Amino acid sequence: MANISIFADGNVGVQSVRFLIENHLEDISNFVVTNQESPVYLELKNSSILDDQIIFQKDLSSSKLKDIDYIFLIWWPHIIGDDIIESTKHGVINTHPSLLPFNRGKNYNFWNLVEDVPFGVTLHFVTSKIDAGDMIFQCPIEKNWEDTGQTLYEKAQLQMVKLFKSSYKRVINGDYDRLKQDLEQGSFHNSKELFPASEIFLEQKYTAKEILNLLRARTFPPHDGCYFFDDNKKYQIRVNIEEVKK
Repeated sequence: MANISIFADGNVGVQSVRFLIENHLEDISNFVVTNQESPVYLELKNSSILDDQIIFQKDLSSSKLKDIDYIFLIWWPHIIGDDIIESTKHGVINTHPSLLPFNRGKNYNFWNLVEDVPFGVTLHFVTSKIDAGDMIFQCPIEKNWEDTGQTLYEKAQLQMVKLFKSSYKRVINGDYDRLKQDLEQGSFHNSKELFPASEIFLEQKYTAKEILNLLRARTFPPHDGCYFFDDNKKYQIRVNIEEVKK
């Protein structure tokens, strides 16, 4: 029997935890959640998981993760330290909503459209470098001109849960190959890059494809859209693209 620790958050975390409780609870040593307001914590309490199986982020330490085979980070919002990574027998597996090595780091849905690269989701090993570890499972996701930053976010959430469910047993059974990422390909972005990259300059030359990709990448209401300045006024733009059916 495996000893697994699950770090989970958000809707992807809720659905994945529900799957584990219903099918593989005997594997799980503990669940790590962000706080008592976390939807994952509420799911665990509704499922009558024992309090001593739940660890809050503020209380997390490597000493509470003894004899763990794997840690899974399922839509986990925090960076974990080397002490946590090194505490496991076989490693830490992250769920990342891009087709690595493309769109490492933050705001994958925005940069995917702006950089016009393949889209998908990935399971990979965690290292001290963000989203840079060996890949083990991936699933491409189709996209088209009707997609926006919002629809890519939604597609990634759905497919991430499916990929986790389909690969979970293979991971804990060691039934996978590790593929090293070519970090010369793809891109890495941090959160502070999003706002300046969303500005449109009225005198700058763009191809029609570039401007449309930029506009739809920031179309995710109620979040801010792309913006421009004119006559000391700031304007915001979102776009809606629909295929015309014959």
